Amino acid sequence: MNFKNNTILITGGAGGIGLALALRLYKSGNEIIVCGRRLDALQAAQAQMPGLHVYQCDLASTSERIALAVWATEKFPKLNVLVNNAGIQNFVQLDKADNSSEGWAKQREEITINFEAPVHLTTLLLPHLKDQDEAAIINVTSGLAFVPYTAVPVYCATKAALHSFTLSLRHQLRATGVKVLEIVPPAVNTDLGGPSLHTYGVPVNDFANAVVDRLAAGEQEVGFGGSEEMRKFGQPEIEARFKMLNGR
Repeated sequence: MNFKNNTILITGGAGGIGLALALRLYKSGNEIIVCGRRLDALQAAQAQMPGLHVYQCDLASTSERIALAVWATEKFPKLNVLVNNAGIQNFVQLDKADNSSEGWAKQREEITINFEAPVHLTTLLLPHLKDQDEAAIINVTSGLAFVPYTAVPVYCATKAALHSFTLSLRHQLRATGVKVLEIVPPAVNTDLGGPSLHTYGVPVNDFANAVVDRLAAGEQEVGFGGSEEMRKFGQPEIEARFKMLNGR
């Protein structure tokens, strides 16, 4: 895929992997739009990239997703790339989970942001993207879509669902001009799940540079480090890695 002279919308683009992708694609000569919940984070991203466009919204809200799609297509008629990156990760012991309405709301939000939102945004923007040159939808999943880490069961399930959705979407759009690509991160040194939880992960900028270069070279699904292994595993390797990740 050509990663120059595009107009790219990145969800969750004010921090972590989203910000690293935004910086990499910005430096390659693309017009970048990022959305996120925190205005201060959006403004900090804007300070790093003069000309960056920002939009504050909560992707857990159906109405705010619709408003984002309307705003993005009206303000940026050449928008041709959607990067579904926004995600949250919660540690939960299911047999000890908070079964109050507040407890379920936290799990439901994880499902909504990680899976419902990218599916909805994709369907909202597809009519527009199908009319654009060099159009693409890029979904950010996880190595844990292939081998789950059971401490974050909802996160793993949502990423597995998004991977499956990506395969189906690619097949359905095979006769159109819209490319469907997938980025499969390993543990990356970001604040996903909370500060200081992924300090053992790979450097985020190294990861972003590597995956963008490979997508530009024509690959459709790319991982990095451990996730590159995991996405290619057969059943014996899946079982072995599952035991390694989860202790037995």
